[in-house]
Amino acid sequence: MPNKINLIATVAFGIESVVKDEIKKLGYEVTEVENGKIRYSGPLEAIPRSNLWLRCADRVLLEIGRFKAETFDELFEKTKALPWENWIPVDGEFPAAKITSVKSTLFSKSDGQRIVKKAVVERLRSKYQVDWFDENGGKYPIHIQILKDEVTLSIDTSGSGLNKRGYRQYGNEAPLKETISAALVYLSRWRPDRVFLDPLCGSGTIVIEAALIGKNIAPGLKRDFVSETWDAIPAELWEQARQEARDAINDKEFLLLGSDCDANALKQARTNAELAGVADLVAFQKLPVQSVSTRKKYGVIITNPPYGERIGEEKEIQRLYRDMGKVFRSLDNWSYFIITGYEKFEKYFGEVATKNRKLYNGDIKTYYYQYYGPLPPRKRNPVDEAQNMNAETEINTQAKK
Repeated sequence: MPNKINLIATVAFGIESVVKDEIKKLGYEVTEVENGKIRYSGPLEAIPRSNLWLRCADRVLLEIGRFKAETFDELFEKTKALPWENWIPVDGEFPAAKITSVKSTLFSKSDGQRIVKKAVVERLRSKYQVDWFDENGGKYPIHIQILKDEVTLSIDTSGSGLNKRGYRQYGNEAPLKETISAALVYLSRWRPDRVFLDPLCGSGTIVIEAALIGKNIAPGLKRDFVSETWDAIPAELWEQARQEARDAINDKEFLLLGSDCDANALKQARTNAELAGVADLVAFQKLPVQSVSTRKKYGVIITNPPYGERIGEEKEIQRLYRDMGKVFRSLDNWSYFIITGYEKFEKYFGEVATKNRKLYNGDIKTYYYQYYGPLPPRKRNPVDEAQNMNAETEINTQAKK
């Protein structure tokens, strides 16, 4: 087993920089950033820690090899040459679970999967000296990515996608992924000492993700991962990573607000918050966005309004965006952030965004319109205030002399 392993965090297009920062915060070396993926390296414990802590990545893949292949013979031989036995035991289940092929000679996905599976079988057969694999042990899903004839072979360490936090048993009709919701909060620069509101909260995903961030609760703490059953990763590493995550939860107190006019969605939001363990940090109320008002300053709105374009809906959407613009601009010194797939949003909202970022929620192209208001005044440190008072006293004393 090498001292360092190579990992790939897959990520939605548009938030690669957010995931890169997350990985660096964990202390691992980012080696390459590409569209939809971040390559990085670290010790073995990087597998449990990455799965537990990465809020915005889709999956964590363990890279086994990377090579050029323009023929299926090349694909077979180079796959067979890789050290699969370092990870897959004799009873391991190792399906060729997923393949993508873009701008490559090897465009037949079914053939690619079949050949990779056959090559891995041949490699393991020669190493374990067996003729048949029952595959009734732990699962090792093989991912095959081919881009411009460059093949990357990896094993999925996550299992179900990292957006599956274990809390969202209920969702509204068009849910925003948890991973995207967390990225929106990071990009807003919100901190727990600022008021937070999602006035079109639906089933509460953005509010709940903000609460998890505010308390520094690892997003994977309530779920299992496929690599927890792997022989190559000692159980102690998983327990250490989980204990580290439990110890990292802070004692900050705050209350995040969500509102919506859909009573059923709000019921779902409250259930989801309970399951996420943040029910005491969030409050949901039935309120149309047109009725939102507050005297509080320097707050942050992050929201995902509807943007359907079925016949008869577009005029409603335009009216909603006009109302949102009027309400949001009436809030004193607030910042607001809106994700929508509607390309004419700024026209009807009535204001051009400070920044606009294109990103994908699954296969849906969306835009993240960012309106930055002023930051709240910095609170003075009591020590600094005492020093300033002493300085003022000195000045006044000298003036009297």
